[in-house]
Amino acid sequence: MPASICDVLPSAAALLSVSGAVDALGVTEWVGDVRRVAVLLVDGMGWHLLPELAADAPLLASVLAGNVGRLDELTCTFPSTTPTSLASLTTGATPGEHGILGFSVKLPDSDRVLNHIFWRDDPPAAQWQPVPTWFERLRHAGVGARAVLPAAFLGSGLTEAAYRGAEFHAANSDDDYAQLVADQLRATPGLVYAYTADLDTAAHVFGVASPEWHAAAVRVDALLTRLVEALPPDAALLITADHGGLNVPADQRIDLDADPRLRAGVRAVAGDPRVRYLHTEPGAAPDVIAAWGELLNGRADVHSRDDAVAAGLFGPVRPDHLPRIGDVVVTCTGDTAVLASGHEPPEVAQLVGFHGAATPVEMAIPLITFHG
Repeated sequence: MPASICDVLPSAAALLSVSGAVDALGVTEWVGDVRRVAVLLVDGMGWHLLPELAADAPLLASVLAGNVGRLDELTCTFPSTTPTSLASLTTGATPGEHGILGFSVKLPDSDRVLNHIFWRDDPPAAQWQPVPTWFERLRHAGVGARAVLPAAFLGSGLTEAAYRGAEFHAANSDDDYAQLVADQLRATPGLVYAYTADLDTAAHVFGVASPEWHAAAVRVDALLTRLVEALPPDAALLITADHGGLNVPADQRIDLDADPRLRAGVRAVAGDPRVRYLHTEPGAAPDVIAAWGELLNGRADVHSRDDAVAAGLFGPVRPDHLPRIGDVVVTCTGDTAVLASGHEPPEVAQLVGFHGAATPVEMAIPLITFHG
């Protein structure tokens, strides 16, 4: 089993001498004794994107050259999408265990599709995501656990599911985010978690390697640099990501709602353009698998739910989480995307960059470690 995003917070907790926390990543031997740990998640900073980012990011370029910090390659969990990765990061559990099994999933008892980004309090977060977070474990161990999050995140279902147990500190858009995080790290020993979406937003809207993406890289590198420079002597900084990404050209986009052969037998559609969950009419799953397999041959892997689970895509899946996965799981390969114009906002089709599937450029993520 390769080192994964699930190992980051247990390793951070082990740095802070929390009983039962295992440092599977070996950061303790490199960092030494610390009393403070900052964990920064850079949304969308995939491992395979680092060389392109380094052109505008002096700190990242120095890391890649081996001059500063320590660089390790990890993998995120599947699907390679932010809600799933955040829950895997903060619980240390695989998606089948924590239940945040995609960008959007169908609720088991209705045809309503839950978008985890816009989720508020229905279903209740503690029921939907039952695994204790490492923030809760740290607090039970008497270790401070704080999260400096955008103010808009506070009160959401995903925030409660992924970050419960943390002491929240809201950051407004006009705040000096690096200063807020540095102040929290200095204030008291323990764990401080931080997050930036700048790079991922630019990738989605303008595309990987676009001028706007490179401009976001400059801002992210400046944030990282300030945090490294602000590290107290007894502190470590762990920088990771939730996924990578790729651009999907117009001729590689398939709209399932524009093709009656793809619509046939499908009752509800969830997931995202790189990983589709198809919930089928009773008895229709074999025909749907056959039709999708033929029409997307060479462009996507099409599996039944049972086969996808048996293949270990999601890790062990709790029985009550099984219905959240589609009867049919369609995982794009190459640079294909499956749009669903009749099921999703039109903005989705206007995006340039995507992620969610199991290709290396989407799944491989870095862990960059600094000590004060």
